[in-house]
Amino acid sequence: MSLHADARSVLSGWTAPDAGQEELRRSYLAHLDEHEDAMRRECLPGHLTASAAIMSSDGSHVVLTLHKALRMWLQTGGHCEPEDTTLVAAARREAVEESGIRGVRVFPTPVRLDRHAVPCGGGTHHLDVQFAAVAPEDAVLVRDPDESCDLAWFPIRELPEPSDESVRALVRAAAHAVAGGTAGPRRPSSSP
Repeated sequence: MSLHADARSVLSGWTAPDAGQEELRRSYLAHLDEHEDAMRRECLPGHLTASAAIMSSDGSHVVLTLHKALRMWLQTGGHCEPEDTTLVAAARREAVEESGIRGVRVFPTPVRLDRHAVPCGGGTHHLDVQFAAVAPEDAVLVRDPDESCDLAWFPIRELPEPSDESVRALVRAAAHAVAGGTAGPRRPSSSP
C-alpha cells in the first residue's frame, strides 16, 4: 500500500471528535482525491504532514521542541519522506529524529487534525495528521541542533510560550488518549 493510500485509509476510518474536525477530515480526503502528490512537500496547494505529541508514560508531561524557523514550541513532526510507508511511521520517524527518544510508541489512529499556513515552498499549507505517542519510562531527550533550538519536557498543564492553541489542543487530546490507552475510536471503513 502506498503512503497516499494509507493516508486515505487512516482518514476514512477515523471518527472525528467534533464538527470542526469532521470538516477537516473531509477536506483532507478531498485533497488526497485531487492531488496524487498530496503526501509530498512539492504539492504546493498543500501537503499532508504527520506529527506526534510525545507523552511521558504516566501522561503528565509532553515533549516540545522550539522550532528553529518559527521560534515557537511545537510537537514533533513534519514532512513525509519517500521511505515512509504509513502516516504512523512518518510520525514515529519525526518523533525519534526531533526528540532523540528511542522506543517511542505512536498510537495507531490520529487524535486530531490541524491545517495551518507555513512558509515552505514559498507559502503553502500543512494538513497535519496528529497522533499521540508515549515515551518509554527511561526516555532521554537528545536534541539535534539541526532540528531545533531547544527541546524539553513540560507538564501538560504548564506549556511554554510561545506556543499556540493547536499545540494546546493536541496536548489535551494526546493526554486523553494516553489516559484511556487508546488514540480514539475508529469508524468501520466502507471505502479504501
